[in-house]
Amino acid sequence: MSVLQQVKQADASADVQNMSAEELLEWADLRFGRGLVLSTSFGIQSAVMLHLATQVRPNMPVIWVDTGYLPAETYEYAETLTELLNLNLTVARSPISPAQMEARFGRLWESESVDDLNRYDQIRKVEPMERTLKELGATGWLSGLRSGQTSYRSALPRVKPTGDRHRIYPILNWSSKDVYYYMQRHQLPGHPLFYQGYTTVGDAHSSRPVTDDDSHERDTRFQGRKQECGLHLV
Repeated sequence: MSVLQQVKQADASADVQNMSAEELLEWADLRFGRGLVLSTSFGIQSAVMLHLATQVRPNMPVIWVDTGYLPAETYEYAETLTELLNLNLTVARSPISPAQMEARFGRLWESESVDDLNRYDQIRKVEPMERTLKELGATGWLSGLRSGQTSYRSALPRVKPTGDRHRIYPILNWSSKDVYYYMQRHQLPGHPLFYQGYTTVGDAHSSRPVTDDDSHERDTRFQGRKQECGLHLV
């Protein structure tokens, strides 16, 4: 059955769930057309989805949420990949500056309260992303989530309808080795912090290298108090 024929089937059909990453991207491109966008964090494994997606549609809109607190290495990596892959990049930022936020609420990431961490994520990540998705008219949202990253992600389908938008996860069933081999095969540059022991990276104040005491890579984020930043929970 051709990809075009599968587009005519239900979004969460078994055929869609069992497609390769490349096939699912082609399906999504046909299904959502100009409404299809990709989000990226320019994190440790971001080069894979950016490369996969731009092979299907070179000018695909790419949304990057810049919290204002990212490591210098992430900003450098963003420049490297944007130039290498000629990305059609849109940067999403909160209308509240970091200084304004700290003046009003304090340094929320230093709190032991998960509620404060969630407020931080809502201000700096969730609101800017949702606003930008609406501005771009996104009806299909591609993301590089993988099922092995968190317990929440392990239960996700590869295509998830959410209101008037669908979320699509082409590499949901990939392992860390799959990611590594893809990057090697296509000679994609790694994030500078990967070589300093980071297996995942977000904001500079809430990310650290992995240690022998960590039972899961996400223990290195958010002081180990939670696994998700909120972007993919809404």
